[in-house]
Amino acid sequence: MKFKASFTDDGISLLDKRFLPAMDKVGRVCHVYFTPTHAMLLHNLLGSTGPDGGGPQCVAQFAKDLLFREYNVSSRDRNRVAFTVDIALLHRALRSALAVQAQSSAAGDAPAAIQVKLVNKQTAGSRSAAPFLMFETKGARSAVVQDVPISRPLSSSDVGRLQAALDAAQELPETLVQVPDLPQLQSLVDRLKNIGDLLTVAITQYGDLHLQVSTSLVTVGSEFRRLRILGVRANAPVGDQNLSATTRMDMAVERGEALSVQVNMKHLVKSLQCNLAKPDCTFYGIAPQGACLTVIFQYFIPGTRLMDKSITFYCRLPVLDPGNG
Repeated sequence: MKFKASFTDDGISLLDKRFLPAMDKVGRVCHVYFTPTHAMLLHNLLGSTGPDGGGPQCVAQFAKDLLFREYNVSSRDRNRVAFTVDIALLHRALRSALAVQAQSSAAGDAPAAIQVKLVNKQTAGSRSAAPFLMFETKGARSAVVQDVPISRPLSSSDVGRLQAALDAAQELPETLVQVPDLPQLQSLVDRLKNIGDLLTVAITQYGDLHLQVSTSLVTVGSEFRRLRILGVRANAPVGDQNLSATTRMDMAVERGEALSVQVNMKHLVKSLQCNLAKPDCTFYGIAPQGACLTVIFQYFIPGTRLMDKSITFYCRLPVLDPGNG
């Protein structure tokens, strides 16, 4: 089992400035998964990967050429390698490597190359070798090595389970609505989380997103209307315009033109932290039969409005209610 790669400048910047800070907010420990074509950071696809407990599934997938100049991965399991790592330790190593690279450039030398590989080392006081992700920053005058402890690589059967979970998580909701103002949504959720722990989320085929918290004393909610729709859509009945938001939503669910689920407020708050990865647009949808709430973060090719297919980033929130519709 081998892995060795050299970072691109854009790739290491994406991880440092966007994706590692976002993933660290979702949970402290994640799976790192390398295949012949992609590198991935995965939260909770095999259940809890650390002390954070359950929570949302989160997938950040990158085409290998986006992150790496040179990329070699090999194993007996179709050249796939996976392990768990503490994201804070991984991020610290990346930042240290970038600091060494910046010092090299400031000295007038050619930019230092940053290489990463999977190694086994025997540490002081240990009787056996342990796996590490080794970062080596090579400059014209010096080289700095940092070791990030990782779990033992997953067995072939566990890699198969991880891939199966990843395949299952890629199913899209039939209707997705785009939330144009994430800070506004964040502000709303910050207010609602002080009222209750359970949040009802409903999405219609008319482009409406409805959020509501109910307690024995009060019901508070808000609605985003006429949002951009991807997938299945329908025309809103004209007679519904004068009805309350809750009544309109209930009627849409009864007509089969909306889905409603209940999620843990803390899970939604965690998923909103993914905004640290600075997506260009964000879509919400509910899986068929209300299986989960899905949040998809989309990126554009720089300087265009074309989707960047080299980055896939999304969260799936478990539901506390089987949903309606």
